[in-house]
Amino acid sequence: MEKTALITGITGQDGSYLAELLLEKGYAVHGVVRRTSNLLRSRIEHLRNDENVYGKSLFLHYGDLSDVTTLRRIFSTVQPDELYHLAGQSHVGLSFEIPESTCEEAGMATLHLLEIVRDQPRPVKFYHASSSEIFGNAMESPQTELTPLQPASPYGCAKAFATQLARVYRESYGLFVCNGILYNHESPRRGENFVTRKIARAAARIARGLDNELSLGSLESRRDWGRAQDYVTAMWLMLQQEKPADYVVASGETHSVRDFVNAAFAVVSLSPEKYVKHNSAFDRPADPARLVGSPAKIKAELGWQPRGSFNDLVREMVEAELAAIDGHSGNDQ
Repeated sequence: MEKTALITGITGQDGSYLAELLLEKGYAVHGVVRRTSNLLRSRIEHLRNDENVYGKSLFLHYGDLSDVTTLRRIFSTVQPDELYHLAGQSHVGLSFEIPESTCEEAGMATLHLLEIVRDQPRPVKFYHASSSEIFGNAMESPQTELTPLQPASPYGCAKAFATQLARVYRESYGLFVCNGILYNHESPRRGENFVTRKIARAAARIARGLDNELSLGSLESRRDWGRAQDYVTAMWLMLQQEKPADYVVASGETHSVRDFVNAAFAVVSLSPEKYVKHNSAFDRPADPARLVGSPAKIKAELGWQPRGSFNDLVREMVEAELAAIDGHSGNDQ
């Protein structure tokens, strides 16, 4: 029988890849979109323009995470088997500037959804997009599902609150709720305000003679970076199990921003030293130093395996930027 999935944040990087994955698997996919997100739907525009998909197996509903009445109405209409809660402000640096709205979106919105799921007449499997930022200044490395939470940003605090709530509702009410504790995951669909996309875009633009400088914060910050396409598969796998659990989804290795810069400029055969400048305005007030995840549990229990390497990811992002530039210049002729 066809399953029905509801995705919050369907217009985001993860939401768009997850929608594609679920459609491939024969799901009816419903997405919650804000009325203000018209400009941000480019990631799912190809699906909306496919007359064999849109209105047949893909459906969009207007709603806002703060509007509980509308969310309940959407649930009543859709009656999902699976809920993937991916929406919310997801930029860690930005959370220092807009802490209240970050906590509302990442924290309270999750509580609203847990309450709605608890009231459903039949069980709904609930995936909650947690984050490595819940570990913040972790005392141990690599981090596992049992590592104590020690967030170092408003975003991390909000995600820690939501993650603990998910556990409470799972244990207290028997809800099927999984926390996917995802480490940094990137793709050509990453937002332009994220450092990885910024680097890939700059390398491509410099290579094509459109820019001559890339301004960045600390090059020594290290992250555990993976491919978004692999990570949405992990989300789906979690909800196919008989019992809910929490899983770290990570590559298990870290790379510095400098590593990303070097790999990106290598794709276009340029030396970054000539173009990259440090700008202290991009340095964060607090930057978690040792965030690297252990994917041992999800590999052992769910058989998850990432398909691409760090270098594959960087190449994919830079080549997508080059293709976009070359496509635009071709259209101008």
